[in-house]
Amino acid sequence: MKTSDFYFELPQELIAQDPLEDRSASRLLVLGKEDGSITHRHFTDILAYLREGDCLVLNNTKVIPARLYGTREGTGASIEVLLLKRRENNVWETLVRPGKKARPGTRIIFGDGMLIGEVIEIVEEGNRLIRFCYDGIFEEILDRLGQMPLPPYITHELKDKTRYQTVYAKYDGSAAAPTAGLHFTPQLLEAVREKGVRIAEVTLHVGLGTFRPVKVEDVTQHHMHTEFYRIDENASQTINETKARGGRVICVGTTSCRTIESAADENGLLKPCSGWTDIFIYPGYRFKVLDGLITNFHLPESTLLMLVSALAGKEHVLAAYEEAVKEKYRFFSFGDAMLLL
Repeated sequence: MKTSDFYFELPQELIAQDPLEDRSASRLLVLGKEDGSITHRHFTDILAYLREGDCLVLNNTKVIPARLYGTREGTGASIEVLLLKRRENNVWETLVRPGKKARPGTRIIFGDGMLIGEVIEIVEEGNRLIRFCYDGIFEEILDRLGQMPLPPYITHELKDKTRYQTVYAKYDGSAAAPTAGLHFTPQLLEAVREKGVRIAEVTLHVGLGTFRPVKVEDVTQHHMHTEFYRIDENASQTINETKARGGRVICVGTTSCRTIESAADENGLLKPCSGWTDIFIYPGYRFKVLDGLITNFHLPESTLLMLVSALAGKEHVLAAYEEAVKEKYRFFSFGDAMLLL
């Protein structure tokens, strides 16, 4: 299986640069995972496809303002630091640009000394471990100094930080948003509950590894970076009961999907747990829990496109993408959505 098998042509103008004023006003392409059938709807029509007894799985991670701009102590040279994952209390794995001169011992000053970072180690793929020193509460300082780490294909400035958060975001830790959830409003979620659909919340802190390009031609040789996940008693019980009663488990986003598939045993049962996952789902994977997926449109040759193809088949998915391009759907983080059932 080749990476190039997952390529498709995408006109630049279809990459959504700004969120819609109404979160739920996006379009929805419904793809039949068995027959490849395509239906064009609006996102609020999601209610027509959910049934009483189904379970919607949400990833309640919260994006932190993880992009910091500082200066190198001694030289005053500008430097950009992107927080990827917390290793321990004040030590973070980071992406530093420019990175060549950020050797161990390098000190970086942020916000006139409000925050000081020291590079203590160079790790996998040139990422840096940085220990931060500060007075006060780290999260509050980060909120003052940091910026939302929008993907590089979004060039417009985001005026409202909350638009890169889901309305159900709770737990700080992500370097990127679980973007399929951006379409939901509190009103739409309430309508989902009123229909008798149960909601299970899990947590997976999204790292940039999810979005890194696949650099090998043989898909099976690609290695995913690890991401932290947590499933509590309530979520595991809700999902297990849904399956036992014949309901469908529908994940909102690839991160929710990867969480429950990582945690499930061979029989598809979940128990409360937490840990790190590097699960890579591509065609040939047998899903243990998931029955359906709500997701955005993904980059060509990406691991996310491969995951979607594992669920509905590469031919069906690429045909749907071709149709989406023809119908001028909006792509990527602030774009339109797909429902695979």
